[in-house]
Amino acid sequence: MGANDFVTIFFLVAAVLIFFQLRSVLGRRTGNEKPPRDLYGSADPANGPTPPDAGKVVTLPRRDTTEEEDRFAAIDTFTPAGTPLNESLREVSKADPAFNPKEFVNGARMAYEMIVMAFADGDRKSLKGLLSREVYDGFDAAIADREAKGEKVKSTFVGIDKADILSAEMKGTESFITMRLVSQMISATYDKAGALIDGDAEAVAEISDLWTFARDTRSRDPNWKLVATESEQ
Repeated sequence: MGANDFVTIFFLVAAVLIFFQLRSVLGRRTGNEKPPRDLYGSADPANGPTPPDAGKVVTLPRRDTTEEEDRFAAIDTFTPAGTPLNESLREVSKADPAFNPKEFVNGARMAYEMIVMAFADGDRKSLKGLLSREVYDGFDAAIADREAKGEKVKSTFVGIDKADILSAEMKGTESFITMRLVSQMISATYDKAGALIDGDAEAVAEISDLWTFARDTRSRDPNWKLVATESEQ
């Protein structure tokens, strides 16, 4: 028997032994095997296919009414529920979720002082950002008339006694709020020669105005503008 034949028989015997060893291991169940994974779900015909992630819970986002309820609660605190003003403010809040009546009044008080003092000083730049085009044109004409006559106005803003919302309404996407503003001011107008022609340089006068502010609820600009003025006196 040649050397090559001997090597061939050796590998043949080794292959047979390895085969029997593998057979003794492969295909035997120990009882600890994991069930085969069904990548396509259960094939139970009674219940139909079961998705692989059937045991997982997926929570879909739901509309939370808490924010709207909080906004309405702020309005109910500001003015009694069921009143016409309350209902109209709710309509404004629906169109403008950021609207809060208390914050609006605080902003209107600041705007009132800024507008009154800007008008007295002839500050057109400040007025332009606070007034609608129509109201600005009226203020600008009054300032121009004063300038043409050489008149000067000296005013001191003392404070605001009352700032009340009288009415609110929606016109399309625009919201309108009318307020009564009662303030205390010292105001005097002098001619070009320096003589007092109107007001009093020392007396505090009470001024009552009805002002209407408006804002387009679709606008990214959160600021309201003065769109109408009327004096109660």
